Amino acid sequence: MVAPIDALAPAVQSALVAAFGEDVRGADPVVRPSQFADVQVNAAMALAKRLGRKPRDVADAIVEHLETGDLIASAEVSGPGFINVTFSDAWIAQQVQAAQADPRLGVATQPAEIIPIDYSAPNVAKEMHVGHLRTTIIGDSLARTLEHLGHTVIRQNHVGDWGTPFGMLVEHLLEVGEDSPEAHVVETDPNAFYQAARAKFDGSEDFATRARARVVRLQAGDPETLRLWGKLYDLSKVYFNKVYSTLGVTLTDDDLAGESSYNEDLPGICADLEAKGIATMDDGALVVFLPGFTGREDKPVPLFIRKSDGGYGYGTTDLATVKHRVEDLHADRILYVVGVTQSLHLQMVYETARQAGYLPKDPAEVQVEHVKIGSVLGEDRKILKTRSGAPLRLMYLLDEAVQHARAYIDEARPELPEQERADIARMVGIGGVKYADLSVAHDSDYVFDLDRMLALTGNTGPYLQYATARLRSILRSAGVDPEAQDAPVLVTEPAERELALKLLDLDGVLAQVGAIYEPHRLCTYLFELAQTFSSFYEACPVLKADDEQTRASRLTLCALTLRTLVQGLDLLGVEAPERM
Repeated sequence: MVAPIDALAPAVQSALVAAFGEDVRGADPVVRPSQFADVQVNAAMALAKRLGRKPRDVADAIVEHLETGDLIASAEVSGPGFINVTFSDAWIAQQVQAAQADPRLGVATQPAEIIPIDYSAPNVAKEMHVGHLRTTIIGDSLARTLEHLGHTVIRQNHVGDWGTPFGMLVEHLLEVGEDSPEAHVVETDPNAFYQAARAKFDGSEDFATRARARVVRLQAGDPETLRLWGKLYDLSKVYFNKVYSTLGVTLTDDDLAGESSYNEDLPGICADLEAKGIATMDDGALVVFLPGFTGREDKPVPLFIRKSDGGYGYGTTDLATVKHRVEDLHADRILYVVGVTQSLHLQMVYETARQAGYLPKDPAEVQVEHVKIGSVLGEDRKILKTRSGAPLRLMYLLDEAVQHARAYIDEARPELPEQERADIARMVGIGGVKYADLSVAHDSDYVFDLDRMLALTGNTGPYLQYATARLRSILRSAGVDPEAQDAPVLVTEPAERELALKLLDLDGVLAQVGAIYEPHRLCTYLFELAQTFSSFYEACPVLKADDEQTRASRLTLCALTLRTLVQGLDLLGVEAPERM
């Protein structure tokens, strides 16, 4: 299967060479969607000045030399030099047929690259809050999509598992007992464990002294302290996996790449940066000052490498991650799916890494991208928090979404078995939250509104889930297996044509998502596809078509639409229920 624009572009380039010679070989054919035809070729407008000719004359010459076989039905020059192209119905039908026969639905596999993706990043012995929602969901969708495109994705869950708080947490673990109910609360309510430790630290000077001493022992590699720290880590993994399982994301224990994994590298990085003259001592701390990075009153903003107390800053660990991902993982691209507020910090890390040689000087050799993540807001358009001002627990939001969805399902489908209603509610509730997050630009903020997220109308997860359930119902009624349906496609009605062309856009949309890291473009495509199918279904009877050939053709279109929607939702991490 070939996408229409991809099929037309080489033909236009050949026409340019035939009309104007080798000087224009490789020129952009400038093929764009059009409201006046299937696509518009704007190459004449782009080349007219260079060729010293009127755009319309250039356009006429392109059309005269355009050889496309059965690809197009017409190519007409319009206005000052636009070329409106209409593809042939037979060619469109042929490409749809090829997509339906392809397990990948016509999506090309790209040359494989190694792409580590840094996302989620919760803290050991701390509750995941709403701030973790977007990085986890968006990062996971990008991982799924890039893998589907043929790349080797290395998930890097940069867990906060090291530093000063762990002296306090380990000491509290010792006091309550490793296998006590108080210890195992980390698996379900890690904030309760953390707050209990904090209360002791703030309320007992003796405990605080022991906690500070424990930090020193931890950083020195004391075996018993490391064992206790590992126990906390293991308890936290149970909690992490519960959240990830509820969210339906692909992170596993094998993807954990916490701060502690770089601990042994940090002294060497400090020494290296100092030896290369990149880092300097400033008021007892080792810092990097980079040209162009200034704050208030144009004062240089430092990247802290080693603090005055000997501890390491986030900058040091982040430099270690870059070095590891380039030198050990052999990354071609590195994605950091991290909050937009970390933009300045990450820019400084990348620039320092380039100066140190951890990143190639040429950004094209190893691309490093900060996929900036906006905030989740409440109805007051402020950061979503509890009434006390604390960050809202992520599991609370997810449980609430499932409960809302269950109320809708119980009312709409009371005849379904209890377990099926529970399963649908989970898929709709979690899918609605994830889709709402993914359907807005990742660097934008959005308001968390469960009623809107779970609506069956508009650009929502449930709308798309309902569309897949409706398609399954149609195909069940016809006794058709969507994977096996292979009847020849006929494109005779405008609504058939519009649906067929929309189905052929999947490859281009996924390629774009993989190139610019914007999952909301896939959401927009799936929503438009569902709307296009709805218009087709209203205009073109399927089960009661006029003849068997037309019925079979339309069932093929239904089957491909279902498979495309399910595939797209899966790349977003959204499940599609069998019925709703």
